[in-house]
Amino acid sequence: MAKRIVIALGGNALGSTLHEQADAVQITARAIVDLIAEGHEVIVAHGNGPQVGIINNAMLALMHEDPRQDSTPLSVCGAMSQAYIGYDLQNALHEEMMNRGIDEPVVTMVTQVEVDPNDPAFNDPSKPIGKFLSEEEAKVMAAKTGFLFKEDAGRGWRRYVASPKPQQIVELGAIRALSDSGNIVICCGGGGIPVYRTERNHLKGAAAVIDKDFAPALLAEQLDADMLIILTAVEKVAINFNKPDQKGLDELTPAQAREYIAQGQFAKGSMLPKVEAAVKFAESKPGRTALITLLEKAKDGIEGKTGTRVHQ
Repeated sequence: MAKRIVIALGGNALGSTLHEQADAVQITARAIVDLIAEGHEVIVAHGNGPQVGIINNAMLALMHEDPRQDSTPLSVCGAMSQAYIGYDLQNALHEEMMNRGIDEPVVTMVTQVEVDPNDPAFNDPSKPIGKFLSEEEAKVMAAKTGFLFKEDAGRGWRRYVASPKPQQIVELGAIRALSDSGNIVICCGGGGIPVYRTERNHLKGAAAVIDKDFAPALLAEQLDADMLIILTAVEKVAINFNKPDQKGLDELTPAQAREYIAQGQFAKGSMLPKVEAAVKFAESKPGRTALITLLEKAKDGIEGKTGTRVHQ
């Protein structure tokens, strides 16, 4: 039975350099088109960690070379990364579909996501971005830009920004209209460009990074999707991970997930936000299911053959 599916691509689906991304999207496109060929309506969201870091570093280098250049807002770097990733991904999807005799248009939507300017995350920036600096370099950069830098696990100093929760997808109506008219839509790249409303409805970019799992969960909820697929580097969510008694989970209810979260079963920087996002979507309406699995296992996961399915 055909479903409306929001796919959240992990970093391993995109690579971390220009050449890696060009190669990775070919593999990614094959897995996505497998679902399109089955008749599913697919909307694609993705991360942008390495890409936005590359762009941010390039713009900082430009500022050093040309004193007339101001520092580039992180929101602008995010917009650049959405277009750059979308360009490669939509071309790879188009090529794969044409090679299979599927003629469906693909479009990338540069997407803004509203956040609450009073979100507590702004008081405790926790997301490191950009390259490592020495303490002296960090102090110079902080004085020049006003950015917050912290020492990162003995490896050097990095810029830290907030990671607020997404509240509303600004371009939701356009995404829905494009999808309803038969387009494969790529959107919410990197969790979306975080913005908040000021006077006279101006959308101001925030120096923040929205979690790449929570934004697709919100997108899937607001698009009334049947399924959210969070693609990651493991086939199933596991408890006692990397221990002799590690156990992969086929099914997970929200209540069970909360028990495991309370036990500290899921790592904060990796699996925890994926499970939390999956639970949020699964609880948003009866009949909704979230799937966490490997990219190449997505089709099998929809058929119930593998992956971890989160549902009520």
